[in-house]
Amino acid sequence: MKAVGYRSPGPLDRDDALIDFEMETPVPTGHDLLVRIQAVSVNPVDYKVRIGRPAEGDTPAVLGWDAVGEVVAVGDQATTFKPGDVVWYAGAINRPGTNAEFHLVDERIVGRKPASVSAAAAAALPLTSLTAHEMLFDRLRVTEPVPGATPAILIIGGSGGVGSIAIQLLRALTDLTVIATASRPETQAWVRELGAHHVIDHSQPLPPQIETLGIGQPGFVFSTNRTDFYVGQITELIAPQGRFGLIDDPESFDIMPFKAKSLSVHWELMFTRSLFNTVDIGRQGEILNAVADLVDAGEIRSTATETLGTINAANLKRAHAALETGKARGKLVLEGF
Repeated sequence: MKAVGYRSPGPLDRDDALIDFEMETPVPTGHDLLVRIQAVSVNPVDYKVRIGRPAEGDTPAVLGWDAVGEVVAVGDQATTFKPGDVVWYAGAINRPGTNAEFHLVDERIVGRKPASVSAAAAAALPLTSLTAHEMLFDRLRVTEPVPGATPAILIIGGSGGVGSIAIQLLRALTDLTVIATASRPETQAWVRELGAHHVIDHSQPLPPQIETLGIGQPGFVFSTNRTDFYVGQITELIAPQGRFGLIDDPESFDIMPFKAKSLSVHWELMFTRSLFNTVDIGRQGEILNAVADLVDAGEIRSTATETLGTINAANLKRAHAALETGKARGKLVLEGF
């Protein structure tokens, strides 16, 4: 089967940063499904792994953690899906990725693809939906009010992949006031279009902008990037006993300023359940099915902003380059081989 991967980690400005190659089609066992890939999207985790994680053995490492595809075979313990089913999922970071014609995935972290959108449109959503949903409802518990706080949430980096779906999930499933940050006219328009009640500029100090809104201190803050830069501002603007969540990888993170306000800190890694085979690993399949229902009901829209062509090394390099700028809006998708 065709696949895209790399042999040596490092920067993108090399001919072999990503390569097209052929490999054996895997065989499903246990809870695994063998999925014929129809479309994928690209996330920051793709380039972070490509830069820093060596390939194992002689076979190139295959990236990719978002996919839509058709089940073509199932393992002996798989009971939820059957050949012919069209599914979507975000995979596991400790297994070969989805940038291949066929892919193995544990059915417990798989959901049914929403029927109302194309494969490319759907492929933009699994990883970011899982990340946002787990952060909002499993970690920050946004449906449980913070005593005395304004029922509002600030999303730092609202126009990125995770921010884009977090805004929509909050509007569909809660009554919280959603404040999103964006710094350019096109990204500010994007987050408003997705449903943000207020938009502020993260290139300017955040606390005075929150104060100007006149709604009080939000009980929740969700930081999707540059958390180390915003820590001091977050502790100033969030309500006492508020809940703060982050998903990025700051070089340093001083938690001591959080003490005075008794703030709780929540880190979200979408891959935790699959990495540790947690007892609630099936929660991810449940979330994906719930998001599919929201998509089919018209309450969630795809965050795909551009389709870059077929799944190959050249197009994936373009996607990685765009994401590495840190200025991408929504999600980049690729479709077919």
